[in-house]
Amino acid sequence: MTSTDITHWIGGRADAGHGDRRQDVFNPATGEVSGRLHLGDQNDLQRTLETARKAADDWEQVSLSKRMAVLFKFRELVHAHTDELAAIITAEHGKVLSDAAGEVGRGLEVVEFACALPQTLKGEYTDQISQGIDVFSFRQPLGVVAGITPFNFPVMVPLWMAPLAIATGNAFVLKPSERDPSASLMLAKLWKDAGLPDGVFQVLHGDKEIVNGLLTHELVDAISFVGSTPIAKHVYETGTQHGKRVQALGGAKNHAVVLPDADLDLAADHLSAAAFGSAGERCMAISVAVAVGDAAEQLVAKVGDRARSITVGNGTDDGVEMGPVITPASQDRVRRIVTEAEQDGAAVVVDGRDLVVEGHEDGFFVGPTVLDMVKDTMSAYEEEIFGPVLAVVRVDSLEDAIKVVNANPYGNGTAIFTGSGNAARTFQRNVTVGMIGVNVPVPVPAAQHSFGGWKDSLFGDHHMYGPDGVRFYTRGKVVTQRWPAQNDESGASMNFPANG
Repeated sequence: MTSTDITHWIGGRADAGHGDRRQDVFNPATGEVSGRLHLGDQNDLQRTLETARKAADDWEQVSLSKRMAVLFKFRELVHAHTDELAAIITAEHGKVLSDAAGEVGRGLEVVEFACALPQTLKGEYTDQISQGIDVFSFRQPLGVVAGITPFNFPVMVPLWMAPLAIATGNAFVLKPSERDPSASLMLAKLWKDAGLPDGVFQVLHGDKEIVNGLLTHELVDAISFVGSTPIAKHVYETGTQHGKRVQALGGAKNHAVVLPDADLDLAADHLSAAAFGSAGERCMAISVAVAVGDAAEQLVAKVGDRARSITVGNGTDDGVEMGPVITPASQDRVRRIVTEAEQDGAAVVVDGRDLVVEGHEDGFFVGPTVLDMVKDTMSAYEEEIFGPVLAVVRVDSLEDAIKVVNANPYGNGTAIFTGSGNAARTFQRNVTVGMIGVNVPVPVPAAQHSFGGWKDSLFGDHHMYGPDGVRFYTRGKVVTQRWPAQNDESGASMNFPANG
């Protein structure tokens, strides 16, 4: 298989950069190298940010109506190229084509929300707040903002960030994951085709060197990050120490509580989809099922049956429901954690460790895995596995289930399956988690709301996209004004001014 060069996008065009380091990009389903990624150096970082700063100064002055025209055109282009974007995602990430297309669709929701920015940015006005004095407020862009995005959603997460940043008047620099970088270049081309001025959206590939450069460079005003908790904490602490505004979304260990009064077939169907979809490589994946009382035995049996029926293979093949994990290291890690759980007393109900997909023997595959009788001291419970593993924890009551959820250091997403409105209300009011689903296993908010967790799942004050996204990428101004007649007395006083 021939590999292709994957370059940066700087100043409105593909740019090989000055850095001499390269990194292989793999097709996880075959194990073959599909591309050679150019990693940027400090020279590339400087050029990119200088270009972004100049572009931001000009873009901020462009009228809202002209900005929205670009956003609407970009929305049309992304929609028209959904299949092409999905194919790029599947080739480098491994998720099935339908899942990849769904990722693009969820990203488009944020683009559509950004198209409504003139309404959101209207500001407020108070007439005659004091005699002859009016006060109004409005929001302005920050300048140059950067997005550091993860491998699991190479289109959706950049679309959580860039459309709002750009619509509000900023220039945006994307540092995508090195594992599946090509979709970012497709987005860059679509932005250009939509009429976005050169330099307003740029892609700079790199590793730790570029990340730290973005966190510390004086030309960067804000950083958006999605990834693991240790790196999110580093991004937040380093960025804020260097005067940046930072929103950093970290890891997760999402629980779904299943009560005995739940529709157990519905719960099993949705738990399986939430645990094994995209090979479990979602920050909102359900990785722990908390089975309450009599629900446990039936739930484990039903989830086990569904796990065994899932078709695993190359995401481009018809009928395949789950693809590979992203790297051999991820594959080894999943196997290691399942083995440790088994050694520590967990029951392996469904075992995906030894799965081999015929014709793809070198692919990075792990089959759906269900562990029962999991304890909170096991690595299968403590670690964010980021693989197709569902751990079942058994408790006696809803109160016990809430304690389990709240004791976990993460607070990203959670769900409850029940037929009781009272139980659901008790749960949603008492769990210390940022996003909650009631009979909905993956409660990713629609674009009109904001995405973000609590505790070790979020560093910073702002959640992603929605109203919080608008606030993050802008800062407010308040103007107090008086227009006296020229022959009026000034009424100036040395006293602190009071309204009246």
